Amino acid sequence: MIPALPARSRLPLHRHAIAFAAVALVPALAFAADLPEPPALGPVPVDFILFAIVLAGVAVFHHHTLRVALVGLVAISLYKIAFSPFALGAGVAGFATHVAHEWVLLANLMLLLVGFALLSRHFEESRVPAWLPRLLPDDWKGAFLLLAIIFVLSAFLDNIAAALIGGTIAGVVFRGRVHVGYLAAIVAASNAGGSGSVVGDTTTTMMWIDGVSPLVVLEAYIAAAVALVIFGIPASIQQQRYEPITRDPGAGVVIDWARVGIVAFILVAAIAANVTVNMQMRSVADHVPLLGLTVWAVLLLTAPVRKPDWHEVLPAIRGAVFLCALVTSASMMPVHKLPAASWQTAMGLGFVSAVFDNIPLTALALKQGGYDWGFLAFAVGFGGSMIWFGSSAGVALASKFPEARSVAAWLRAGWHIAIAYVVGYLVMLAMLGFHPDDPHRKRAADAAAPVAAAVPAPFNRSAA
Repeated sequence: MIPALPARSRLPLHRHAIAFAAVALVPALAFAADLPEPPALGPVPVDFILFAIVLAGVAVFHHHTLRVALVGLVAISLYKIAFSPFALGAGVAGFATHVAHEWVLLANLMLLLVGFALLSRHFEESRVPAWLPRLLPDDWKGAFLLLAIIFVLSAFLDNIAAALIGGTIAGVVFRGRVHVGYLAAIVAASNAGGSGSVVGDTTTTMMWIDGVSPLVVLEAYIAAAVALVIFGIPASIQQQRYEPITRDPGAGVVIDWARVGIVAFILVAAIAANVTVNMQMRSVADHVPLLGLTVWAVLLLTAPVRKPDWHEVLPAIRGAVFLCALVTSASMMPVHKLPAASWQTAMGLGFVSAVFDNIPLTALALKQGGYDWGFLAFAVGFGGSMIWFGSSAGVALASKFPEARSVAAWLRAGWHIAIAYVVGYLVMLAMLGFHPDDPHRKRAADAAAPVAAAVPAPFNRSAA
């Protein structure tokens, strides 16, 4: 078992502010005028109060996070059915419609979290992590180089996979003693690395599909690179002081190339599926969890070559169910409009992303328009790193390192993440300025017009 860090009994007040400022920002999101307003206490809908109680429960009862999330989900669901309408209807029928709308996202999360947990175990048993000390420097710079590698990997891989691969390497080169601050940095590196790539994060892929240029999203790497330095150096020093990096690999380390091949096969298949689904099979992907199924198809196909460690499944399922419970609760919040687009709003959404699913936030921003998409990509992509359950990468890594499930320990040891977010964002603002990009939908429509005109009328919906 990985030893836990000694925890203080109370979190200082100023660090409580970081955690719950994000919750306080959520009610500032507006509601659609054509839907009845939900019951409220003053200006705050009861839905948000219930969700805040669930998040507070997760923070306080960090040894019982799954139970808290499931009880909260049941309570919010019953309240919504009885008193507060869903976006697509009210009562039991509205609940059923909502679940039908969300199930593909939830199924993909379940399949990917469990599948990538098995992948990380394949990678660990390949003995590559035990061999890596040959390449990594012997001091804190080795820990920083590992974060940089995770950052680069996440530009092409799902951030769950990048975080789990990084966590697997860290567990070996630091002999199972990984500082919570460094765990937070691993999650931050995986989220930062995907924030400027249209294939590195779900939110940036959504922007690409909606017509935002990949070059505009690429600008997020200015903030992400600054953030990597700001959080990476102190986190690496924390880790070096807590448990220095292994200086040399153990004698007789033999790499299992069959397992390396399986890991590579899974990752290449996942990347290919992600690009293919979003470019050519979007309508199918709305109804079938193709990405998660692809990962599992390769795992099962390669099982005769090297058997997966099925003992990893149950802990991964617990983490996946926890995340799906929080995502489902967040999806039921009555948020149908964002405040007016500005650099301040985009920056605030990064803090909201620490406690609120960034996918509906991104969808609302795209619908509303007026954002500088590079800023939004960094904000919603990186912001979830500030709390362990703020991103799927954080939940996946916490399943491997249970001591990370303490919000108090995460905020105390990972203090540099929030600072890196603010500094990275402001440096990008100073260098580029905030340029609203309203016409991205028009450009996408103009680009599609010649294609639509070339399609025969019976197959062209626009001709009907």
